[in-house]
Amino acid sequence: MVAGAFPIVKLGYLAIKQVSKPLANLIKQNAKASPFFRKYVCMPPAQIYHWMEVNFRLRLMGMGKAKNVERLTEDMAIELGAEMLGEFIIFTVAAGTLLLEYNKSVTKEALKEEREKHQMLMLKSKLQDLDLITAVQEAQIRELQRSVDDLEAQNKGLIGRVFGGGKPSK
Repeated sequence: MVAGAFPIVKLGYLAIKQVSKPLANLIKQNAKASPFFRKYVCMPPAQIYHWMEVNFRLRLMGMGKAKNVERLTEDMAIELGAEMLGEFIIFTVAAGTLLLEYNKSVTKEALKEEREKHQMLMLKSKLQDLDLITAVQEAQIRELQRSVDDLEAQNKGLIGRVFGGGKPSK
């Protein structure tokens, strides 16, 4: 079942990703057009990202930490910030989809475990009922065996009296 469903799930994820790209592009365009988004949403993360990238590259090359990192121009910061916002939206949609699928899988597994637990309890209950029935039947068999033994003893006694001259046999 999983092997047959996998391509469909993969296709679903691809479709969601493809739908999220135009949504991200639309949000990027609106972010670039809005002064509020440009100033408070796009530019600060872009400047922080630029500062971190410069410091990381310098440390990677063994040059230490940069003392003064030149800030990006407003246009470059807006472009980079809008691009980061778009990628964040695509990532968020993909992560949300994965979380939903994970929750669905966990719920399905919990339901399966609950069914198995219920079935196990039913089997245990039936086994206990069968044990009780077996115990009752064993008691009945013992009682019947006693009755048969008593009847055999009486029969031997009668046979002994009839054929043995009135003496009961032991």
